[in-house]
Amino acid sequence: MDADLARFLRDELGHAPESPGGPWQVRGSVWQWQGSDGAPTKGAWYFLTVDGATAQAIRMHAANAAAWGSVHVEATIGATTWRTSLFPSKAAGGWLLPLKAAVRKAEKITEGCEVEATLRLAS
Repeated sequence: MDADLARFLRDELGHAPESPGGPWQVRGSVWQWQGSDGAPTKGAWYFLTVDGATAQAIRMHAANAAAWGSVHVEATIGATTWRTSLFPSKAAGGWLLPLKAAVRKAEKITEGCEVEATLRLAS
């Protein structure tokens, strides 16, 4: 968004609207995928749930969904930025952000950790 337009809207509306591609902030607890028997699976995936207004904004601005309705994003947690996909989740009412091992290791993230991620749509 043009900086002058954002300044005008902020002055007139009290805030500038979100850019079509983000960034969006999401905060939540990291959880581990469980197998059908309720036990963690070998090489289990860890996720951060993206729901509420942030999930709606991403859905509204994500024009081109990829395989299985996923959306390509650039995610940042702490000092680590990577490209990945958000996966739609009916159960969560939003999206699931997978946290690969390299990110968890770099940011010292374990199951149950409260994290904040910044998301932007990627092309």
